[in-house]
Amino acid sequence: MSRRYHCGRFRPAPVSRRELLAQAGCGFGAVAASALLHRDAARAGNGVVSALHHPGRVTSVIFLYMDGGVSQVDSFDPKPRLQQDAGKDPHSLFTVDATQFNNVGKVLPSPWKFKRYGQSGIPVSDLFPNIGGIVDELAVIRSMTSEFPEHTNANYFLHTGSGLQGRPSMGAWTTYGLGSENDELPGYVVVNGGLIPPGGLDNFTNGFLPATYQGSVIKPNPAGLANVKPLEKVPPLQEAKLGLSRRLDRSFATRLAAAGEAPDALESAIANQELAWRMQAQVPALLDLAGETADTKRAYGLESPFEPTRIFAAECLLARRMVERGVRFVELTCPKTGGDRWDQHGNLRRGHEDNARAVDQPIAALIRDLRDRGLLASTLVVWSGEFGRTPFAQGSNGRDHNPQAFTLWMAGGGVKGGTIVGSTDDYGYRVIEKKWMIHDLHATMLHLMGIDHTRLTYRFSGRNIRLTDVYGNLIEDVLA
Repeated sequence: MSRRYHCGRFRPAPVSRRELLAQAGCGFGAVAASALLHRDAARAGNGVVSALHHPGRVTSVIFLYMDGGVSQVDSFDPKPRLQQDAGKDPHSLFTVDATQFNNVGKVLPSPWKFKRYGQSGIPVSDLFPNIGGIVDELAVIRSMTSEFPEHTNANYFLHTGSGLQGRPSMGAWTTYGLGSENDELPGYVVVNGGLIPPGGLDNFTNGFLPATYQGSVIKPNPAGLANVKPLEKVPPLQEAKLGLSRRLDRSFATRLAAAGEAPDALESAIANQELAWRMQAQVPALLDLAGETADTKRAYGLESPFEPTRIFAAECLLARRMVERGVRFVELTCPKTGGDRWDQHGNLRRGHEDNARAVDQPIAALIRDLRDRGLLASTLVVWSGEFGRTPFAQGSNGRDHNPQAFTLWMAGGGVKGGTIVGSTDDYGYRVIEKKWMIHDLHATMLHLMGIDHTRLTYRFSGRNIRLTDVYGNLIEDVLA
């Protein structure tokens, strides 16, 4: 090719690799720096949001999932009118909608007293004396609603923004948008306390997002993840096996790409396999709580005589250790308490007391620990079930599902602590002020992480889909 058709920017004689590196900018140092910068960039933002849509307040989320539906009128939304109208037929007082079981009993007052805590004076039930002690950190939303009165669909709605199975969960959307801050641990972890909620693992699924964004489920004990310790006797043997597997996978992926087929599933499998290998160096140390001080263990409840408290204490302590290590989204599920989850269709007193006993002390310790370590400013903590309960009895001593009003709370960076948002009627049955729904919760969570929920989308089935669908408004009253 003549110079007339060429830019002319070439060396007339070849050079060796050593000469090229010596003459190319900073030589070997530049190559090493390039690799390190690429790795750090991947840690800091390997999601689709290359730059935050606005300054983010937090970098991690801890979602405390109260499986089954905590009764709002027995926890954070006291209703004296229930005591005044105790035993009356609710049909004579207000319109009663169809419930899950349509076994409508009499108006049922709360068996627990409420006490005002902190400088904010927010009332909290005797079920949660320890959480009452940190109430000034909480923004209590009393006006949340769901679109579904049944557990499975309500769980999908809470976790994915859709009542249908198969949509990506909020943890998957978060890591898809922001990536992970630690390339040796999953960005999205679910700590299984013993109860997988109705709807199963699809509550934590990646849905139509690449498989790398699915939640990794672990248990809160030293052997919490299968095969986390190498089975091979010497490291070179495992490395050789992994090397062979990597070469075979890469060869197959290359052939698929050459044939015009998208190898997304294979690429995700390769990435997950490589992450699993790196996790073997990190997860055993993460799960080992021996290095925590005796005071820390005692504060969380690891020495409690009640086993479910010990289990949830380990979950909460692991959550703190994960956000310390840069895990982006951590969800904790409830332990078994000998009865049902927070789904007391009967025997309300015993069921709610056992469940509260399991989680109250560990949650309060988690908030204090995050605050004392300077982590609460960069962590968003959300406490919620999938719906609330009726103010009247199911049968004689239980409460049925109520999607028309329930309470959740948020704490951490960007949240206005010591705040109550919204209100329900005199019976805690329906929202009468500042009605919110799950899409609004998701929009607010993403906002606090620096993401505009309307701009975090994925092309699927012919349209751009987002966590909040076509809905979602910021819950401005909780924002500091």
